[in-house]
Amino acid sequence: MAEDNEELKYIVRILNTDLDGNRSVQMALTGIKGVGRRNAVVLTQQAEIDPSETLGLLSDETISRLRTVVEAANEHLPVWMKNHRKDLLSGEDKHLMGTELMLTRREELDIMRKTRSYKGIRHERGLRVRGQRTRSTGRKGATVGVSRKRR
Repeated sequence: MAEDNEELKYIVRILNTDLDGNRSVQMALTGIKGVGRRNAVVLTQQAEIDPSETLGLLSDETISRLRTVVEAANEHLPVWMKNHRKDLLSGEDKHLMGTELMLTRREELDIMRKTRSYKGIRHERGLRVRGQRTRSTGRKGATVGVSRKRR
């Protein structure tokens, strides 16, 4: 499989994330928070790399090309594929990845809690946020079973 001049890189670092060099490029890119399978395919096509190739066997030049495409994913992904549409502050469509994604989500939850919005209050109390039923499902935590009226 690997030639004499090619050595397998077991860990490839892209976007401050250690990726497994034994996996295919497509599946290894999903190790970055904010990159799914479909995003990974689009990014590998933009970098002109076969998605089924093993990541650790790619040359340094190819990995650097992939790294630049992943870092500039905002320009390479179509609008409907981006994960942060209509940003609260700027109003533009973005695709967030890695630590930037986690920090932005946390900040937005804090804003919702501070403004006392319905979603913020539900997040605070640890309840369902998106309108799911809670009468019969989601019974984990302190309350167990059905509470009855005392006579």
